[in-house]
Amino acid sequence: MENQRPLHIALVGDHDPQITAHRAIPIALELAGKHSGHDIRFQWLATDLIADNGVLDDCHGVWCVPGSPYRNEDGALQAIRFAREQRRPFLGTCGGFQHAILEYARNVLGWADAAHGETSPEAERVLVSPLSCALVETIDSLQLSAGSLIAEAYGRQTVFEGYHCRFGVNPDFENELLDGRLHAVARDSAGELRAVELRDHPFFVATLFQPERAALEGRMPPLVRAFVEVCAKARL
Repeated sequence: MENQRPLHIALVGDHDPQITAHRAIPIALELAGKHSGHDIRFQWLATDLIADNGVLDDCHGVWCVPGSPYRNEDGALQAIRFAREQRRPFLGTCGGFQHAILEYARNVLGWADAAHGETSPEAERVLVSPLSCALVETIDSLQLSAGSLIAEAYGRQTVFEGYHCRFGVNPDFENELLDGRLHAVARDSAGELRAVELRDHPFFVATLFQPERAALEGRMPPLVRAFVEVCAKARL
């Protein structure tokens, strides 16, 4: 390992060893650490323990992990807002993608009534709604936007990734949501939105797919490696 102090990464979500992604994430970070030479320390942060930014101040990066509905939606949104406003590297996968969308809509666009259909299905503005076809244990192709952080991480514009997901962005609100700062960077084979980035941020990437799953097959997830490298730069 490089002679540097460790990287501290907060894993925001309610840890459950039965969730495939939760088994994959530590392995993905271990692979990224071995590849980059960084000593990575991660901490699972249960959403019901995030009442303010104090538990996040010392982290070099925030990863909002799959596993929604979270025990405390507000805790997850608090962590995402912290990463966005404090310009800490952020990665959101699956549930993390959904809640990154929700946080941006509420706190940047001012959509106070933006809701997640999994927890508030009767809300007027269901921004995160059931997918027309659930993506459960599914693999699909993705087209990545040229010049995006995610395309740079993979080194190509067409990739294949896996899902375990039933909710995504409601198409009725997509055009208003993607306001220029938050922009689409990946669409699937049907043209559906599958990843976003924030333009005025060092690294704010959220994907509906779960790139961490590659680690269970011994493959390093390129997006996790890119996230770790930006966390290392933020530490310096």
